[in-house]
This record gives sequence, structure tokens and C-alpha cells, in this order.
Amino acid sequence: MQIVETTNEGLKRAYTVTIPAKEIDSKIDAEVKKVAPQVRMPGFRPGKVPANLVRKMHGDALHADVLNTTLRESVDGLIRDKKLRPALQPKVEMTEGYEQGKDAELKVEVEVLPEIEAPSVEGLKLEKLTVPVSEEQMDEALGRLAESQKSYKDAAKTKKAAEGDQLIIDFVGRVDGEEFEGGKAEDAPLVIGSGQFIPGFEEQLTGAKTGDEKTISVTFPEDYPAEHLAGKEAEFDVTVKQVKVEGETKIDDEFAKGLGLESLDKLKELMKGQIEQESAGLTRTQMKRQLLDKLAADHDFDVPPTMVEAEFEQIWNQLQQEAAKEEDPDAAMKEIEDEKDDYKRIAERRVRLGLLLSEIGQANGVEISQQEMQMLIQQAAQQYRPEDRERFVEYVRNEPMAQAQLRAPLYEDKVVDFLFDKADVTEREVTREELEAAIEAEEEAEAEKAKPAAKKKAPAKKKAPAKKAAADEKADDKAAEKKPAAKKSDDSDAKPAAKKTAAKKAPAKKADDKKTDGKKPAAKKAPAKKAAAKKDAK
Repeated sequence: MQIVETTNEGLKRAYTVTIPAKEIDSKIDAEVKKVAPQVRMPGFRPGKVPANLVRKMHGDALHADVLNTTLRESVDGLIRDKKLRPALQPKVEMTEGYEQGKDAELKVEVEVLPEIEAPSVEGLKLEKLTVPVSEEQMDEALGRLAESQKSYKDAAKTKKAAEGDQLIIDFVGRVDGEEFEGGKAEDAPLVIGSGQFIPGFEEQLTGAKTGDEKTISVTFPEDYPAEHLAGKEAEFDVTVKQVKVEGETKIDDEFAKGLGLESLDKLKELMKGQIEQESAGLTRTQMKRQLLDKLAADHDFDVPPTMVEAEFEQIWNQLQQEAAKEEDPDAAMKEIEDEKDDYKRIAERRVRLGLLLSEIGQANGVEISQQEMQMLIQQAAQQYRPEDRERFVEYVRNEPMAQAQLRAPLYEDKVVDFLFDKADVTEREVTREELEAAIEAEEEAEAEKAKPAAKKKAPAKKKAPAKKAAADEKADDKAAEKKPAAKKSDDSDAKPAAKKTAAKKAPAKKADDKKTDGKKPAAKKAPAKKAAAKKDAK
């Protein structure tokens, strides 16, 4: 194999690799000898087919297999011999005009990782903002939990349904006089004013009494998920089987036992732990931003353009998806287009921080154990259908780049934890609101840093819905590779949920819509509009 370097500019390298025809032919001969004992041919005993006939019968297939293997081995040998550290998979092309019996010539282009001197981890100073759990927080959390566990009792038959009352109903829906799938239910619970059903449905049941039968006319929203119903007019024949009024919910030992816990004290203990855990996540977010801002400010080196472009594409795709959901998608898209260069700088920062953290980790012996890697693979496999999981696991085990993609987020977290342990950390108690404000202030400050000096003026227009701060924030949540989404478990109520029907709305679930599963009360969520609440603050 002959290697000639054709490009060496910055982080870009290019080579021409020539593989002699006799080397390829020698490997084909070796393959013929290997497969010959398994070849069957009329007139010959098993395993006695002459090599020249085997080559004549299977030569093209063997040549293709050998050539692919040789090309792969040649590229691996090039990387090893030249001691290259590729940023991404090399680009490999065979020159035109290749024929069997001739030398094979490859063009290999690769971007390499920069040489980074791992920074000293001594003398690092960080401030840790902590939030003690107050009685007010506990009362609010218990109140929300009680609200989610409302109970209802039968009202008098003369009671007219009002807002807040629950109706138990049977209904049958029709479009153009024909019943449709999902438009029928029995014993369906409906709370007037909850917005649970499509617009107009609940309002027309206000004033209904137990035993009433009504026909309701409604129009499905234009954006209704079921396309065959979107925008269609429908009629529902409704029978009100029972009007119920809200019962009193006392937060006491019996309430806790209804959730499967021993006592109210045990419930409070569990809720306090959840609130502390959530606050600890925000604290880590705030500390991590401090840390990475310090690293970004102290280190500036060239990063592989292909890595930056891949990271930018990921950011840009997300921004476009978010813009498409806005009330005025065109205006939202124009706004992010105006700041496209800023997002490219964010992508560059994200890649640089990922490389820097990787270098720090390697220099200080931070590793992902085999057991941890197996757990990552199994967790990622849960996103797939049961019949596809084993195939996914096999793919990851045989694909180094896929392994790196899974490993990167956990590795970064371990490096961050290592730096936290090395840092001189001072603690300061703050309120939850102050902690969230500190995180938001850091995000806005970093968004400003991404702008060129000429653009650092007071904004004269509304920020884009997909904020630059939120995009930059993710630079602090992961390394250069994309983090796989963990499959979420279904949140279930303490009581069996009614079967979904086409009459019900299908809104996007809000951050504060999650209810207790009957054992673990939900702690208060950070406001959904805060960028900090969108983070995977582990």
C-alpha cells in the first residue's frame, strides 16, 4: 500500500492510497481456498472442486467482498500509520476507471481533532446556589396534589350542572349522519370547565341534570389530530347518567393512605425529597453553566468545520420545528434567519466545549465502565419496538460511532462532576425564584456574547420563540454528539383514566400537567416558559 499526502491545511488532511493489484489478487486466492471446501458442483465430490472453477463461479462476488475489506483495512491502516485522530468518519472515494486486475486508488479526506493542551484543574472557584425547602413550598405542593386527587359525590337529581361539577355521560357522535371510530363512550367522566373535550361540548352541558338526554352540535378544530375529523361538524347524542359535585379533600393520614403511603408524615417526607431533588437539579444547572462559561472564556482553538456544521444542523432543525408551531410561522422563521450567524457561533462553542471536556477527562483518567456502557445501550434500546431492540443492540456493539454517541453525554457529566470535586465551592442559600432568575440571567448573558459587537444593542423587537439562550443552553447539557432521548414512562393517575375518545381534545401536555402515580406525589415544576425548565439537569 502506497500513501501520498495531498492536503495538509489546518485540520484538513487528504491522501491518495494505492493498493497493488497483486495484493488484492492474493487475498482473493486466500478466500477461494477458504470457501472451496463448502462449494458443491455436479461431478465433483464435496470439497474437491478445483480452485480455478471456484474462482470462475464465484470470482466476482469474492472480488467485491475482498475489495471492500481491503479498502476498509487500508483506511484503518492510514489512520494508524499517520497517527490521525479523525473528527468524523473519513470521506473515501475510489478513483474512476478501476477494473479487476488493476491497482486500486483511493482518495481519502479527513478532518482531524485539534491538539488541545488539557487545562489545569486546580484553583477553580464556583458558587453553589442552594434552595432550602420551606413550609410554604410544602403547603403548595400538598395543595396541588390534593387538587389532582379531587373526589366527587352524587348530587341531587334536580341539581343543574355548573362549572366545576362532574358529569358521568354516555355519548355517540356522528359526522354526516354516520357514527365514526372513537366517537362513542359509556360512563365517561367530564368536569365542566376543564377544557377536556373539544370546544363547545362542555358548554352545552351546563345546566344539565341527571337523566337528561341532549343532542350537541360541535365543530372539530382544524388542527385536530384525526385528519378525517379535522374541521368537520358533528352531532353527539348525550345521556347524563349522573351529576356529581366536588367533595371535600382533607390532607390527613387517610389522604396519604389513599395514595398507598403509611401516613401524612411519610407523604411529606417523600414530597420534601422530590422538591430537594428538583432544586438540586437546578443548582447543578447553574453551577455547570458557571463552569463551562469559565472554560469557554479561557480556551480558544480551531475546531473541525464538519463537526460544527453537524452541530449547527441539529440546532437549526430544532429551531425550524419550534418556529413552525408559532402563531405566525413565517415571522418566527424570519427572526431566526436574521440570527443564523449567532446560532453558528453557538454550535462552534458547543463543539469546542465538548472537545475540551473530553481532553480534560482523558488527561485525568475519567472513564465509562463496561457496565455503564451496557446500561446506556439497554436504555437506548427501550425506545424501539421489542422485536427491534436486539438488532439495535447488535448494531451499536459493532459501530464505534454509535457507541461514542451514546457514551458522550454520560462522559461529559462525569467530567463535570470531576471538576466540581476539584473546585473550591462556596455555598449560598437562595429562594427558588432567585435560583431560576440566576440561570436565566446567565443564559441571556451568554446569548449576548454570541452576537458580534456591532449587534450588541438593546433589542427593538420581540425575541424569537426558539430563543438563542435555549439553544446555547444545550451546549452545557451535552458533548458534540447528540444525546439519545430516553423513553419516558407513562404518568398515571391514582384512579383509572377514562378511555380516550374522539370527542376529547388532544392538546400538547404542559409541564405542570403531570399527576401523582398514587405513590410518588409530583413536586412543583419549574415554569414551562423558563429555558431552565427545558434542561436535562442531571
